[in-house]
Amino acid sequence: MLKRDIFEQEHEMFRDAFRRFVEKEIVPYHEQWEKDGIVPRELWLKAGEHGFLGMNVPEEYGGGGVTDFRYNAIISEELVRVGASGPGFSLHNDITIPYILHYGTEEQKQKYLPKMVTGELITAIAMTEPNTGSDLAGVRTTAIRQNGHFVVNGQKTFITNGILSDVVITVVKTKPEERHSGISLLLIERGMDGFERGRNLEKIGMKAQDTAELYFNNVQVPVENLLGEEGHGFYYLMEQLPQERLSIAVSAMAACETVLDWTVQYAQERTAFGRPIGKFQHSRFKLAEMKTEIQIGRVFVDRCITELNAGNLSTETASMAKWWCTELQKRVVDQCLQLHGGYGYMMEYPIAKAYLDTRVQTIYGGTTEIMKEIIGRAMGF
Repeated sequence: MLKRDIFEQEHEMFRDAFRRFVEKEIVPYHEQWEKDGIVPRELWLKAGEHGFLGMNVPEEYGGGGVTDFRYNAIISEELVRVGASGPGFSLHNDITIPYILHYGTEEQKQKYLPKMVTGELITAIAMTEPNTGSDLAGVRTTAIRQNGHFVVNGQKTFITNGILSDVVITVVKTKPEERHSGISLLLIERGMDGFERGRNLEKIGMKAQDTAELYFNNVQVPVENLLGEEGHGFYYLMEQLPQERLSIAVSAMAACETVLDWTVQYAQERTAFGRPIGKFQHSRFKLAEMKTEIQIGRVFVDRCITELNAGNLSTETASMAKWWCTELQKRVVDQCLQLHGGYGYMMEYPIAKAYLDTRVQTIYGGTTEIMKEIIGRAMGF
């Protein structure tokens, strides 16, 4: 593989520190968390204590004060490397914290950011509803202003960090009769009357990551919890989605590299007809094809990281990265499992768990079909 050139010495030091944290605090326990369907809150506190949450939060709010997505990418890559799908750190760092930073009032920043950095406050973002997925303008959760509050009614589903979250950035309709211009964002907090969590949803993969249904029954949310301007929520979502989609692409490429490494090692050790299976031309060709495609994807994603840091990553390009890299991940993991033969179907081999964890990548954060639609529209169609 070509040597990656986007990281500097301080990034490699950060990677070493986070890798040690993962090996000590996550790897020994993740199998149990898979059975539990959730990670303990203590893990978040430990991550905050070590400086792995809110690296881009200004120092005045307790963060690292470093606006550099390369640190976020390192966290995603290292979690993927060990198959740790449970900790929702990337959602917290890459997606929810930026909303507070970009659109929050000074009072909201002072109230939430310090505890988001320490891990005392875990965050989520609630967009999807039972009858509304990719069409965000069609959300039905309403927030009607009454006497200094928004009264919220509705339901959300498939919410990552849904059980653990203390603050949920919630997509609502403050003007139900309108579409895009009727959408606003509210900060809904644990403990507000009428805000309830449903079951921790049982998924085919990513089992240690809590994913929940959320219910809002006449929840009175203070107007001070409006994030940004009323009616601007859809535009805020569009501004922040490129980073979310790049975050998914980063994880996809890390997964591709990891499963290929496993498979090359397996192909060197596993024998058939008196020789390693990697010696067969079909196996060599498959491995060569995957290595080439992964290299192409890696170069593209690293370029996207550089563009994001420079403030130049477009929605169109982020959509390209998201769909192409996650579809590549799906194909690579499937082919690597095939090369493992029957052992690839056994959960004691990490490729089996990777196969289950991979399937959602082309769905959440915007399906492959929606990504292509965005790219096509950007071309003028």
